[in-house]
Amino acid sequence: MRRLPPLTAIEAFVQVARLGSLKSAAEALALSSPALTRRIQALERFVGHPLFERRHQAIHLNPDGERMLAEIGPSIDALARAMERAAGNSEMMRLRLAVPSLFASQRLMPNLPTLRARHPDLHIDIDTGANRIARLDEGLDAAIAIVTEVDPALYSRRIDSNCVIAIGSREVQQGPNALTSPAQLAGATIFLHRDMPETFAYWRDAVGLPGLEPQAIDHFDSGQLILDAAAQGLGVAFMLESHLKQSQDPRLVKLFDTAVESPYSYWFACRRSALTRRPVRLFHDWLFEELA
Repeated sequence: MRRLPPLTAIEAFVQVARLGSLKSAAEALALSSPALTRRIQALERFVGHPLFERRHQAIHLNPDGERMLAEIGPSIDALARAMERAAGNSEMMRLRLAVPSLFASQRLMPNLPTLRARHPDLHIDIDTGANRIARLDEGLDAAIAIVTEVDPALYSRRIDSNCVIAIGSREVQQGPNALTSPAQLAGATIFLHRDMPETFAYWRDAVGLPGLEPQAIDHFDSGQLILDAAAQGLGVAFMLESHLKQSQDPRLVKLFDTAVESPYSYWFACRRSALTRRPVRLFHDWLFEELA
């Protein structure tokens, strides 16, 4: 059997690859940055080629590094779990997660049985309060948020991309005063989510009606309440296309034929150091395997 590289070098590689930062990986491993760099260089010498692309202060996996992480990452995780069991440290894991209530009800809760089946010791405290990413320093381990961008100091990964659409009731679309043209929104009430305040303005500009002003704009902090209000025929909601599809509400329809690429997306975010914690990493990996 071919001689293996030092486990410390492999551990250093996995930490840097997952955190995307030499500084964060060094802190997680309680090493100096030069010591961590030496371990990475030793592994690259062993395999005979670079594993990272180094650009100024950033470091990213190259294709060889991505393949190596995909192959050895699960084995390192399995080894860590085996050592925890051997040491008697396989106690219940807990993740403190902030998440929008609509994402939780439409996408997270229906799929949690697969997470529980895979990791029965992982339990999640769910927080649906506002300012999710800003509260990562207040006891939260990770957050899912709908935003246009995430502070680059944090680890973040986009969960999906989406389109902004107009959503209304079937009566609004088909009744005697049916809305058949975007220009008719001048006489309508529209609903906006406080996390996505620019959705209508972005949609309006994209369809070539920058001067269009609705009769009124009502703001909500609950996506489900927006959909309920639209289903009752009280106004037109400007939400993401996925919100309509996943609502499975037969009362709701997409108005008009226009779908505009959304500036808002769902993102996963956490402190870079948090990604080294097993509950965060297990949830992160499951999230992007199952839901993204």
